[in-house]
Amino acid sequence: MGAARKPLTPELYEALHEGLAIPAHPLALTAERKLDERRQRALTRYYLASGAGGIAVAVHSTQFEIRNPEIGLLEPVLRLAAEEVEHANLDRPFLKVAGICGGMEQTVLEAQLAASLGYEAGLLSMGGLQDWSEEELLERTHRVADVIPVFGFYLQPSVGGRILSFDFWRRFAEIEGVIAIKMAPFNRYQSLDVVRAVMESSRCGEIALYTGNDDNIVTDLLTTYRFKVNGEPVEKKIVGGLLGHWAVWTSKAVQLLNEIKKIRSDASLAASWLTLGIEVTDSNAALFDPAHQFHGCIPGIHEALRRQGLLEGLWCLNPEEQLSPGQLEEISRVSRDYPHLVDNDFVAAHLQDWLR
Repeated sequence: MGAARKPLTPELYEALHEGLAIPAHPLALTAERKLDERRQRALTRYYLASGAGGIAVAVHSTQFEIRNPEIGLLEPVLRLAAEEVEHANLDRPFLKVAGICGGMEQTVLEAQLAASLGYEAGLLSMGGLQDWSEEELLERTHRVADVIPVFGFYLQPSVGGRILSFDFWRRFAEIEGVIAIKMAPFNRYQSLDVVRAVMESSRCGEIALYTGNDDNIVTDLLTTYRFKVNGEPVEKKIVGGLLGHWAVWTSKAVQLLNEIKKIRSDASLAASWLTLGIEVTDSNAALFDPAHQFHGCIPGIHEALRRQGLLEGLWCLNPEEQLSPGQLEEISRVSRDYPHLVDNDFVAAHLQDWLR
């Protein structure tokens, strides 16, 4: 478990920079709030069959409580997902990303665990570290990057993140072993800080940018970002997404990203893409519950998966995490109004095989 960082294979590196759809993996529980291994494996099979380019496990959607000693699910959920990916014997690159959080010692231990289970990258959360200096956060990143390639993560303050300076991201981008950054501040100004910081760094071409801005998915993926660096124009794109939103209706999300990759260099983009972007954001509002400060975001994901038969119920490890008032009706509305975003037929055709 003390081995040095293992770099991505050339095939996986190329796929990461071309753009992957990476759903954030939920946690399947029984009514007794115990791990439902059958449905946990079925979810991973669903993402694999949908054509996703990776999965992110032990992240927010998987519920941070899995790390509590009395629950002890961090290793089991990471292992189950890794086993299913291995059993799938895919003929395409696939990136296994493990969520990593906590203080200096905990993050290194989690990175070592993820690497030992065959994960190729760690999504490093800055959440819950409000009293840490930016210098300390950078040192923590260096230590994790010594163990496993790092997927940076700018998390919105409303769910435990914090505002980080342009200088922080500029220095973060210089860390050898940082391979990508997920931007999820749900804020245009802060997202631009990350893009510009990476573009001004010496590792601009080595770091892939990913959206985690569930409120702005399509526009993020369609935009070419252009800044002057040392007086010369430099361009970069947000190439893919690592998203809780893509944990549901995943085959449609993969189709969406593939279509965007085909047309995103077209200077005369049709205005219909902007309309589609609003439809995706409207759907996300129903699932992620910004009307109630995102209180119902995990149960919202669960409800969409429950309707398709992938999950049995909405149970979370924290019994307080439940749908907000009116959220059920909102999920029904967007499911009805945007059938082109929903993959019920795809799931119905394969569900029994995934639940085998």
